Parts: sequence; C-alpha cells; structure tokens
Amino acid sequence: MTYRAALRRACAAAILASALAWVAPADAERGDASLAMLDRILPGQWQVRARETGGFESRLCLAEGRPLIQLRHPGQACRRFVVQDEANAVSVSYACGPAGSGLTRIRFENEQLLQIEAQGIAQGLPFAFNAEARRLGACTR
Repeated sequence: MTYRAALRRACAAAILASALAWVAPADAERGDASLAMLDRILPGQWQVRARETGGFESRLCLAEGRPLIQLRHPGQACRRFVVQDEANAVSVSYACGPAGSGLTRIRFENEQLLQIEAQGIAQGLPFAFNAEARRLGACTR
C-alpha cells in the first residue's frame, strides 16, 4: 500500500470517527459489555501478525479481547463508538484526543483465531493493516 493510499484510508477513518459521534458510545461502566463476541475468545498468549509484506508481529497476553480494538493505541483511555456489533464481527471507532484515532473491525473465526482490519492515525501518522490474531496457548510470565 502506498503512503498516499494509507493517508486516504486514515483520513477516511478520522472522518468516520467524527461522523459517527452520534452512534451510541460504549458504556464505560459496562466495560463495552455490548461487544460480547470479544468475550468468546480464549484467554492466553496471542500472536498478532500483519499480512502485509514487512508488517509487524506481536505477542499479547490477553484475559479478554477488548485490547485488540486499540492495537495502535494500547492502554490509552479512548472514547469508543460501536459501529457494528454482531455475533461474529464487531467494528469500533475510537478517538484518543491528540494521540490519534482509529477504526477497527474484528471478525471471529473461532475462539482461537480472529481477523483484524484497522486504520487510523497514531503519533501523527496514518496507519492501516490487516492482521490475523491466533492463540498460542497459556500466557508465559
């Protein structure tokens, strides 16, 4: 993907995040309880691997699936807007103030395999990736 294409996708994500501000935000007290699909994944060590040539690979110890929504903004307090909430797919737009924003779609293959598409802006730069998340086993500490 060219820089220009990535920039267009990131700008589209930012515009979508702004335009979807009226969509029901995830309730902070419920902890995004409406995203039940993410509760179906098995806890443990997960490998997230981008499909693009030269893409990233990371390993995460997950108790549940919600951290996968903000892979480019980990641990940041962001305002989330649920765009799609179905049994086998969720889409969430989020805004983290000056840190950036994103739009993530997670598709459930089974409790140990997920497909992730994300785009947005992080650290002032656009990002876009398609990745596979696969459970490797129990977390090692």
